[in-house]
Amino acid sequence: MRLFYFSTMNILLFDDPKLRTQLLPFTYTRPIAEIRIGILKISEKWSKWMKQETSFLCEDYLSAKYPNLAKGETLFINGALCPDQNLVDRISNLEVNEKLVSGETLLAARLTQPPVMEVPKLGSLKSSEFDKEFTLLERPWHIFLKNGEQIREDFKLITTGRKSQPVNDQHTIVYNPENIFIEEGVTIKAAILNAEKGPIYLGKNSSIEEGAIVRGAFAICEDSTVNANARMRGDITIGPHCKVGGEVSNSVIFGFSNKGHDGFLGNSVMGEWCNIGADTNISNLKNNYAKVKVWDFAKKGFINTGEQFCGLLMADHAKTGINTMLNTGTVVGVAANIFGSGFPRTFIPSFAWGGAGGFTTFRMNKVNEMALVSMERRGGRFDEVEEGILQKIYDDTAEFRVWEKPGK
Repeated sequence: MRLFYFSTMNILLFDDPKLRTQLLPFTYTRPIAEIRIGILKISEKWSKWMKQETSFLCEDYLSAKYPNLAKGETLFINGALCPDQNLVDRISNLEVNEKLVSGETLLAARLTQPPVMEVPKLGSLKSSEFDKEFTLLERPWHIFLKNGEQIREDFKLITTGRKSQPVNDQHTIVYNPENIFIEEGVTIKAAILNAEKGPIYLGKNSSIEEGAIVRGAFAICEDSTVNANARMRGDITIGPHCKVGGEVSNSVIFGFSNKGHDGFLGNSVMGEWCNIGADTNISNLKNNYAKVKVWDFAKKGFINTGEQFCGLLMADHAKTGINTMLNTGTVVGVAANIFGSGFPRTFIPSFAWGGAGGFTTFRMNKVNEMALVSMERRGGRFDEVEEGILQKIYDDTAEFRVWEKPGK
């Protein structure tokens, strides 16, 4: 693995407008490159590969939180693109005013000056076709589908040349210890770590409690906890500052979220600042084994994923109450609050409040109160920038809250 360093080169990760819409609801609150897949966010992957900080070209309302810091000559890289050796080699060798494409998709370009506001038209640049395989996030379910392979790639990137901390607990059972990496401050008590089918990465100050079963590929990030008796079934990422229990399979939790109790989560993606109530269960397979359909924000209707397994796609600040049941392929928008008996609809718009019995609107003053408390609990800061982002999303998503329309 060869890493690169550009002392005078900026790296600007841009949001492809089409991909940004296809990756909603997760891109309501972040640039595409801030999606976590594998152990790292896409932006963190590029920083490690290039040994340089990155910045973003994204929606205007997100730019105060995710600024464009590029000045002068710039590598302009698609924020949905996960780096690998072939990509890094090719992008690093782009000529000035040359772009790298795959069909009609712009992968990268080398520009004399960074774009300021929106993705520019680069038709006049010399064009080169990239003819090798690569990983580009195009749909929300790709996050969990590609998570196992990205854990493996990030594991090599993070741990090569480093020494793991030991497993000091005599009651913990370890399989394939050479495929386990433990950062400083990790605590493990009477757990089972099985890395025979994939690596296990335990981030700084994380905790695996008594009776937990963890199977690779698996990654838990800084200051997160797998609760006692939890079952982690593989291809799972738990971001920083989370508490996770119950049964989880092939899912990604971006960070700062809780699924602390019993209940099943499979083939799913959860954003930040979410909470899953006790005994919430998510279906990831239809009882007729049909391919799963999910809500598409571009079409404003349902599309076929082509996948037999797809559970929950939940945006930031969303919550479920105790004993909530969610059907296969449920999409939950930003700051939705779901509770009550029965199965609610499989598309729950942003700022919805309710469940199978119907929805009302979670009003902004109450949303802000909730966000302030939930973020402060984990060392976050709910400020005017965060409030402005939520207000913009609230306004932009009103069309989906059909109960607000006259006559409804």
